[in-house]
Amino acid sequence: MSTSRRATRPEGLRPEARRAIRGGFFGFFVDMFDIYLPIVVLAPALIYFTPAHLSSGTKGVITGSVFAATLLGRPIGAFVFGHLADRIGRKRVTTIALTGFGTATLLMGALPGYQHWGLTSIALLIVLRFIDGIFLGGEYTAASPLAMEYSPKHKRGLYGGIIQAGYPMAFFSISLLALGLLTAMPAGTLDSAYVQWGWRIPFVIGGLMAWGLAIYYKGKVEESEAFTASKKSATTRTVSPLRELFTGDSRKDFLQVFVLMSGFWLSVQPTAAVLPALLRDPIGLSYTKATLTLVITYILTTGSIIGGGVLSQRIGRRRFLIWSGVVVAVATPIFYGLAVGLRPGFAGTTALTVATTVCGFACWGVATTYVNERFRTGVRASGFGLGYSLAVIIPSFYAYFQAALDLVMPIQYTGIPLLVLGGILVVIGGAWGPETRDVDFGVPVPAATPARTGVRLA
Repeated sequence: MSTSRRATRPEGLRPEARRAIRGGFFGFFVDMFDIYLPIVVLAPALIYFTPAHLSSGTKGVITGSVFAATLLGRPIGAFVFGHLADRIGRKRVTTIALTGFGTATLLMGALPGYQHWGLTSIALLIVLRFIDGIFLGGEYTAASPLAMEYSPKHKRGLYGGIIQAGYPMAFFSISLLALGLLTAMPAGTLDSAYVQWGWRIPFVIGGLMAWGLAIYYKGKVEESEAFTASKKSATTRTVSPLRELFTGDSRKDFLQVFVLMSGFWLSVQPTAAVLPALLRDPIGLSYTKATLTLVITYILTTGSIIGGGVLSQRIGRRRFLIWSGVVVAVATPIFYGLAVGLRPGFAGTTALTVATTVCGFACWGVATTYVNERFRTGVRASGFGLGYSLAVIIPSFYAYFQAALDLVMPIQYTGIPLLVLGGILVVIGGAWGPETRDVDFGVPVPAATPARTGVRLA
């Protein structure tokens, strides 16, 4: 290779950058592993925490409440820990948050059931999930900006997509773990091994992974250089990050991100939280086949998310968001409706589930990168964390929206209007914001104007 070609080749990542990006990925992996413990692991053992003979609707509301409790705690964590991450550093806050949610997860794995503590058991589970959500909100609020601030500009799309791919990989891992446990100890009656103690194993694994990652951050990951430089600048430290975020131009930026992320969350809830149950009833797959379908789906979804991040680096974030929103609003509801309506057996259902999830999740490949690019260093953790987390509150009540829609349409189709609305909001949010692909971290991103819309920023 010639000297000139060697000189123009992009340099590899420095060791501290590799460690920060690796930590961001595994942090998001552990976060998502924890988020879906109730949906994947606890659902077959829900009888352990509830009275017998509950209707399917009531069980759905309880499962939805356990799931929503975590999501509702995340904005509080983003509010508290985002401010701290912009004040005292990304690394310290990430370590604290990982330790906190690891402890909460281990406590959940030790809870007694309804037979021992009555309804107090399910109440404590919901409370612990809420506390868990607070610390989870703090983890990605600090770890993702740290990883992005170490990522070279020309590869932020790739590394942001890799971090975001921690979600499907976590879902794949937890589904495979649940499948193995349920194969070895089938759930069913209250006295079955899985219902009594088997479900606890993934909770213990999740808690220990969080503690292990906290040790990794404490000993291996260095503070962001962009944050350190920002902290030394008096002009960026005189105003509270939260105050700056909700005033002036930053407020407009935040509102745009809020609309965009609301669309993201509405696009994910009907598939991630609802579709797994629909694979059993009404589609009619056995638990083993339904879990295998999810495993296949999330392996392929991992590629679509990373590919989405790479594509956004080539064509621009704004254009990618607009077109992915169109796909979410149009293609995803079609595949979703076909899967539920046709019930085409294992192979057909798997193909349609893959198509639904890939179309609905590809847009997430740009979420970490784009939202971090929308805010300057002094408010980046607060902007990313709150923009990412506050938007989840309304979509978290998806079970109640679907219950209301059930009055006018069959319950299995009630996810379709949410997908359409989610896609529309992604289009609006993407069109409202500027192009951010070439923005330098530490430089404010201006609001979109007709003259600059779609133009790469210098």
